[in-house]
Amino acid sequence: MHEAALWKPLENRRVQCRLCSHFCRIDEGERGKCGVRENRDGRLYTLVYAKVAATNLDPVEKKPLYHFLPGTMSFSFGTMGCNLSCLFCQNAFLSQTPRTGGAVEGRNITPQELVAAALESGASSISYTYSEPTIFFELMRDTAREAKRKGLKNIMVSNGFQSPQCLEELAPLIDAANIDLKAFTDDFYRNVCGARLEPVKKNLAHIRKLGWWLEVTTLLIPGLNDAESELREMAAFLVSEIGADTPWHLSRFHPDYRMTDRPPTPASTLAMAKRIGVEAGLRFVYVGNLGPNEQNDTLCPSCGALLARRAGFSCGPVRLKNGACPECGAAVAGVWGP
Repeated sequence: MHEAALWKPLENRRVQCRLCSHFCRIDEGERGKCGVRENRDGRLYTLVYAKVAATNLDPVEKKPLYHFLPGTMSFSFGTMGCNLSCLFCQNAFLSQTPRTGGAVEGRNITPQELVAAALESGASSISYTYSEPTIFFELMRDTAREAKRKGLKNIMVSNGFQSPQCLEELAPLIDAANIDLKAFTDDFYRNVCGARLEPVKKNLAHIRKLGWWLEVTTLLIPGLNDAESELREMAAFLVSEIGADTPWHLSRFHPDYRMTDRPPTPASTLAMAKRIGVEAGLRFVYVGNLGPNEQNDTLCPSCGALLARRAGFSCGPVRLKNGACPECGAAVAGVWGP
C-alpha cells in the first residue's frame, strides 16, 4: 500500500483525486474511476505502486514513435487500470479489469529493479505503456527519476487525459510521448470512452510547450470517427495547435472488447485520412496495422528522399546527417540519436 500523490482532502473523509481530468471525488472506502486509487480513512492510496502486470522489450517503433531514437529498443511496462472505458479497448484485461471490480494483479518490483532490468536488456529507453500510465503515476515518476540518473530516456504512451498538475510533475522527466487523439467530437469521447475531448486537446498543446518529442495516434473506427469532415478538423488542429512536424499515426481498427459490431477499417479509409493529413500540411503521416501494405517509410518533406525504411516494427538505417536530409540538407524534425 502506497499513499498516492496529487490529491486533496474534502469534508466528511472524502478526497478529490487531482491526477487526471476526471478529478474524482471519492468517498471513504471507495475507488476512483480508474479502479486503482482508493480512499482509506480519508487518505488516497494507489493500489498499483510497484505492482507491474506486464513487461517486455519492444522496438521503439511499436509505441509507435518513428522520429525518436528509431531502430532502438525500449523496455516497456505497465500496471492494471485505466481512467478511460473505451468500448474498443485492445488491452482490456489489463486496463478494464479493476474498473469492473476485478482483482488488481501484478508482481512486486521496485523502480530501481525496473531500471536495472532495462539496462541489462540493452534498451535505450523505458516506455510507460500497455494500460494507461497516468494511473500508475507514482511508479512512473519514481522509475523515470531513476532512469534519468542512469542515462535512459523516458517515453509515455497515453490517452492524454492527465490533469495539468500531473503534466507539470512529469515535465522534467519525460522525453517523448505518443498520445491518442481518439476522435474529434466530444460525443465520441463521452459515449465511447467515458471521457471528454477538450482536456486531451489542451494537454496536447501543453505537452508541445513542455518540449517533449510528441507523436499522435488515431485509431479509425468505421462509422464512428472516420468521417471526412471530422478528419479534416482533426488534421487542421494538429497543424495549427501542435505543429506541422508532428507525426500522425493512423491505425486500423479491429473488432475487440465490447465493440465487435463493425468490421476492420478499410484500407481506402486509411488512405483517405492520410491524404487529408498531407493536404492539411502535416509533413509526416503514417498508416499502421495494415501488414505488408503499411506506409511507414520516412521521407524528406523537402525533396522526398528516403530517410528511413520500415517493415513492420523494424527500421533500417536512418539516412540523416546531424538531423538533416543527406540529399538536400533540410532539417528533419525528430530526436535521431543520443
